[in-house]
Amino acid sequence: MLDPDLVFRLANTAALLGWVALLLSPARVRWAATVRRVTGFGLPVALSLLYVAMLAVHWRGQGGFGSVAEVRALFEVPGALVAGWIHYLAFDLFVGTWIAKSASERGWSHALLVPVLLLTFLFGPAGLLAFALLRAARPAERVEISA
Repeated sequence: MLDPDLVFRLANTAALLGWVALLLSPARVRWAATVRRVTGFGLPVALSLLYVAMLAVHWRGQGGFGSVAEVRALFEVPGALVAGWIHYLAFDLFVGTWIAKSASERGWSHALLVPVLLLTFLFGPAGLLAFALLRAARPAERVEISA
């Protein structure tokens, strides 16, 4: 039940489809609001449920979060390792959607947003940092959104 390899593939596929939809949904297209509801809430919540299920089934009480050695021991269990990966998938997609919404509210072009989203997809916090730096350096162009 909840085979780590199968869950890994399914979670990766779901997250990847979410990222592709987000990247292909500039604020001006009619489906952008729906995509952002799915990528900013639906998929992250579904991945969170999967995360909790994986921990419930596979965590054997070994390891923890108090030291590098404890985290290493925790992730020696394949199901717990996959749960950790799902944690990244859920949070990165949630943050990427927040970035897309915030950038749209600031009037940024989708072309400016795409590299930030790709960086967030690939390297999570580095994408958030890039967004924060751009946001600090670039004033809002408009606040009105029609989506």
